[in-house]
Amino acid sequence: MNKYSHLFICLFVLVFCSSCGDLLNQKPVSAITNESFWTNQDDATGVLTHSYVQLRDMSCGELFTLGESRSDVITRAVTGDIYERYYKNTLSQELPGPDWTSLYKIVNEANLLIKYIPRIDAVEATKNNLLAEAYSLRAYLYFVLVKTWGGVPLRVEPTEGYNPETVQKGRATVEEVFKVIKEDLDNAIALFQDNTFWASRNRFSQPFANTLKADVYLWTAKRCGGGNADLETALAACNEVLKADVALLPNFADLFEFGNKSNEEIIMSIANTIYDGGENYFKDNYSGADGGMIDPISGEVIGTTGNGMAWTVSDLVKNQFTDDDSRKEASFVDGVRYGENNEMIYPALIRKGRGVVQNGQRYFRSDFVLYRLADVLLMKAEAKNALGQDPSEEMNLIRKRAYGDNFDKHIFVNRSKELNDDEILKERLLELVFEGKRWWDLIRFGKAFDIVPSLNNKKGQDHMLLWPLSLTVLTREPQVGQTPGWGD
Repeated sequence: MNKYSHLFICLFVLVFCSSCGDLLNQKPVSAITNESFWTNQDDATGVLTHSYVQLRDMSCGELFTLGESRSDVITRAVTGDIYERYYKNTLSQELPGPDWTSLYKIVNEANLLIKYIPRIDAVEATKNNLLAEAYSLRAYLYFVLVKTWGGVPLRVEPTEGYNPETVQKGRATVEEVFKVIKEDLDNAIALFQDNTFWASRNRFSQPFANTLKADVYLWTAKRCGGGNADLETALAACNEVLKADVALLPNFADLFEFGNKSNEEIIMSIANTIYDGGENYFKDNYSGADGGMIDPISGEVIGTTGNGMAWTVSDLVKNQFTDDDSRKEASFVDGVRYGENNEMIYPALIRKGRGVVQNGQRYFRSDFVLYRLADVLLMKAEAKNALGQDPSEEMNLIRKRAYGDNFDKHIFVNRSKELNDDEILKERLLELVFEGKRWWDLIRFGKAFDIVPSLNNKKGQDHMLLWPLSLTVLTREPQVGQTPGWGD
């Protein structure tokens, strides 16, 4: 067993077995400790790589669930009801959905990296880049946490031993969490050596940190009273991203081809290869079928899989795409048919994230895209509009690609702030559907209760915009308390 394996075993025990007091009082068997481990670049890179692996595992289901499943986008398909409590918004502390355990596991590794990278033996530029990745990672995780549960425990020091005073924490305020996020982003942006990407675009970079900064400041401008000052910061961060090596792909559908990962529109995606173990959430949009029942073309679309088809795109969202929008066909296949009477045997199949078919078997191994250039352009349009500026340039860049020869029929024209906001929000839906953005977009724009059918009669119940905590988390962390509004 190598020293990385020893370290990860130690981390697992320290972080997840806090209730096993007798065990943790024993002297560690391994000779590898934090004091002896953090010596060189390989040590830090090993821990950082493990963090990316954990982030990949979380992206296979939890990130989409938190960012999209409670919106107007999905509905029941053929089998099962595993997503029903999300899109029907019938969550409870007994059936709450994902908890924050996975996020805090990775937070702890980010804390270890931030604490120990400065002491490793490495070139200063290398140390700074590694440290910048760690700050970016922690900022991203806390952004997900605060958007999902509001005020959350702030852990900015690694858990290296069990001490109830440091391990058991109550909720920090939303303002305190965002203060840490913004400080981490400032640190990351300053530490990255330049405004470039790693070759694979599967690691955090300065363009990613600026993109996240724009997203964070848009949120605090519109949800936390940050006003024009935060909008100006968001706009400036978008402009910094646009200086990097990024460009819209001419053909929208090319974005999601399995063989076209890390293309020049991608700012950050979480790597997934056909040899990785975890299949992403799109597996629940496909179902196995008798190959003799369907035509060869449809069979190639579906592939062979034993999954139950639990979710599909809702008619409410599907019907907002016009036939001349190239994003429609690239986002979903509107039903698969077979037989003499052309009967439909599948609801809409989602094309984004569908992975790859090899030897008749579909492997759901697409990268999970955290950010791409179109997202930044639409955030820039949103910031400009909120500041009273004309967002036409950014909106029309997106629409020109989407509508091609029919662009003249869809030119965006600047109108009032409110009408522009409606158009920008809809454009984000058409452009980014199934990419884990919609639920948080609806909250940021203040439209969740107006647009999500299951929330139409719950306006004013603002606690519904957050998620309840599971009874397991409440038992394990007694100082936290249930998300306000979700208790008995």
